[in-house]
Amino acid sequence: MSDGDGVVRGFPHLDTVRSAVTALYRRLSPDGVRRFAPSVLPADVAFSPDDDLYLGTQRVARALVSHLRLPDARMIVGFRDMEHAASVELTAGPEYFIELNSRFRTHRRDIGAALAHEITHVLLHRLGLSFPGTRDNEILTDTVTTYLGAGWLLLDAFREDALTSQKLGYLTPEEFGYVLAGRAAVFGEDPSAWFTSPQGYRAYTAGRTEALRDVRQPPFTTAGRVGRLRYARDRRHALAGTGAAQGPPGSYAFEQGPGGLRVSFPCATCHQRIRIPVSGRVRARCGLCRTVLECDT
Repeated sequence: MSDGDGVVRGFPHLDTVRSAVTALYRRLSPDGVRRFAPSVLPADVAFSPDDDLYLGTQRVARALVSHLRLPDARMIVGFRDMEHAASVELTAGPEYFIELNSRFRTHRRDIGAALAHEITHVLLHRLGLSFPGTRDNEILTDTVTTYLGAGWLLLDAFREDALTSQKLGYLTPEEFGYVLAGRAAVFGEDPSAWFTSPQGYRAYTAGRTEALRDVRQPPFTTAGRVGRLRYARDRRHALAGTGAAQGPPGSYAFEQGPGGLRVSFPCATCHQRIRIPVSGRVRARCGLCRTVLECDT
């Protein structure tokens, strides 16, 4: 949680976010990822004014455990004064102890967001999926929480007014929106109706704009005119063996092989790099997430 001007904006962690999506598909497989449809619904994690704090918190925790397919995991939740929003004790289970910041005693609408992040820590612990370093591992957790249908709660907890701001999680608001838009494209969801935070909704639209750029880059047939012209120029240089043989950082790159010129580029869904021959219009199938991509190489 942060106050004042402490909220980082934009897309500073995008490379790590994309690596996290790739790692998730590798660990679960496309069929495994699709088991997490639909997203957790607002009604399942809502607090009414009449809810008992502890009973309501346990109810929300059970809903998130069920959504994240941890049927034998029991969450014991308490509250205490602490620096961070929440923490979880990762053990062999089946009981896991989660502590929430005492602030949530009165800010109950965001309990689901805090629990979603911590319960995803439990899921990743059981899957044996982690990144080295605390920062990257927390980015992995936020990304997986969102991609598996519970992280929209974290983005909806982002609020600002003239004096204060609140944000949960390690991703920026726009990065949460980026991951959420990627999930929405795969699952055919429209999460815009779930937001109660105007700031969260605006961050989602900014993230969705960034996600759309992924599918409008060469060699995809949906690429814009400027991108196509640059791609054609770089392809000519690669064929001639002169000049640059790659596009902007993280995009396409050409390489000569025994069978002729090939181009590699990131999958628009899972971000794993795909390598295919330069041979005009083709349909490329990602070997990881199985997405079929229309390309003009």
